[in-house]
Amino acid sequence: MKFVHRFAYYLIGLVMGCFVVAAIFSGKDTRCNYFPNARVLNNLRTKPFKYSDKAIQTLNEKWIDTTDIKNTLTYGDVDFDQSNVSYKKGKLYIIEGKTVKNQEITLKVINYEDKAVLDEIVKKPVEK
Repeated sequence: MKFVHRFAYYLIGLVMGCFVVAAIFSGKDTRCNYFPNARVLNNLRTKPFKYSDKAIQTLNEKWIDTTDIKNTLTYGDVDFDQSNVSYKKGKLYIIEGKTVKNQEITLKVINYEDKAVLDEIVKKPVEK
């Protein structure tokens, strides 16, 4: 069989394979969260998210808003040295992130079976 024929069969198989893969993964919300940081943040984002009274009080101070919290839950870093400890019948996770104004913050989130609760928002002091 000539090289041109083999190459044509290869291209036909490649195109058909691409269609099959596209059909399988289209319309699905697939994620590849292989690393622990991504798994924890995805778990917290997919559950119903509640705010404690302390967190609501901090949000009312107007230096932070819910957009900053959503960004931190998407792009933040989980501090596993202080996290994954039992706390109020759930697991406490410490997540470090930044606000839109580049202010460093720390979120203390309690992860329950059926919900996630933002317990506290801590503003890190600015170092000079």
